Amino acid sequence: MNKTPYTPTELRNALTTLYGTHPTTHIHGASDPNHELSTLQIITATVFLDYEAKQSASATENAQDAPPPTMDQLLHQFQQFQSLHGPPLNLTEVIASKHPSMCLAAEFKRASPSKGLIASNDSDAASQACLYAEAGAGVISVLTEERWFMGGMEDLRRVRLATQEKLGGARPAVLRKDFVTTKYQILEAVASGADSVLLIVAVLPLEILQELILYARSLGIEPLVEVHALCELDVALQADARVIGVNNRNLHTFELDLGQTEKIADELTHRGIEFHPGKASEKKKVTLCALSGMSNAHDVHRYRSIGVQMCLIGESLMRAADPTVAIQGLCLNPDDYASSLSSAGGAYTSGLKLIKICGLTRVEDALAACRAGANLLGVIFAEKSKRKVGVAEAQQIVNAVRKFGERSDRVVVEVESTGNNGKYFVPIILSCCKQSGLGKSGTSSSCCWSVLEPTTEIHSTNG
Repeated sequence: MNKTPYTPTELRNALTTLYGTHPTTHIHGASDPNHELSTLQIITATVFLDYEAKQSASATENAQDAPPPTMDQLLHQFQQFQSLHGPPLNLTEVIASKHPSMCLAAEFKRASPSKGLIASNDSDAASQACLYAEAGAGVISVLTEERWFMGGMEDLRRVRLATQEKLGGARPAVLRKDFVTTKYQILEAVASGADSVLLIVAVLPLEILQELILYARSLGIEPLVEVHALCELDVALQADARVIGVNNRNLHTFELDLGQTEKIADELTHRGIEFHPGKASEKKKVTLCALSGMSNAHDVHRYRSIGVQMCLIGESLMRAADPTVAIQGLCLNPDDYASSLSSAGGAYTSGLKLIKICGLTRVEDALAACRAGANLLGVIFAEKSKRKVGVAEAQQIVNAVRKFGERSDRVVVEVESTGNNGKYFVPIILSCCKQSGLGKSGTSSSCCWSVLEPTTEIHSTNG
């Protein structure tokens, strides 16, 4: 595939072609035809144009690559796949079957627009998916977009076949995560073994969304319909979405707000729409999911407590040295979460190793440590140290780490002493730039801590 970027005019024209005469009032920039396209819109338009380019190239006499399959051919492939490997799973039923545990949608992706490279290009989707599934993931999300996420349809197919071979009837559902705007992409997904596809309301007019949802259901799959803003929730509900995922990240700006799922949950409650698991109701009911930004057991519990039934987690699992241990640490079962709090003061998986990189003096080195998966970062203020930094330098490092973690401020925590030789258990992670103190402990420290992942204990530096 030619990966030359398209011009702004080509991208705008692609969106105009896609939307046609459909109302687009909920879509970013709808009132200003000259607005600057967001990254989400650029990716969506690029994917749309790439599919058109493949079709056009196959129609030329000098085409070197095999032509993409037609709709009829894809339908035949889907039927063959079903006869060999069975029908798709029902996403709603898969999620509900995990109750009272949180259903985990574990994601495979090699890169992203906001973080760049996350895993090597030769990372194996099938083996990673099997680790996820064996550790308890109910859904495997597979990025199939090629340019920004370095994925492909072959990843999806291999994930479906590998997890089915490994787990048989207990296999997880497989989600195609991409920028889907056409029936062709949905049929392409099920022909490769997908049980669901992601439909992003932010780039789909209501009429197109309705059409795609109905087409997906005609093939036996229930789509995951993604919203972020309340106006997008309006569109999803009008389109009769049954599984609604709240992306905590605004894909136009890439800003992250973990409270966005709670805002959508509050709005559903206000409208009298039931979404809590296990509750029989005559009201309209949807399955509510949280997407993006979660990495630990406290995030999972936060959403479980408001009725969310599935959390989609990707980057932290892709970066984890041991995905199985990382998933155990999420405490998907509420009993595991409660037990971890009572026994250790904070959710923690026994045996988990935490890596601290200290003595950082440059932003570049701090970000390299982040990408490598460090759990703790430190800078030194001690006057006699060769690696001493000033407050301004330390603040630059902290700001860069927060930006990497998509936070704008420190995370406020309670630090509780266990009375056990100066050991302090921390239930949630903090990011601070202080020369003195870890909250209530009264200890002093020469390090500036910027914590990226859950930890369970911090020892007093005063012995």
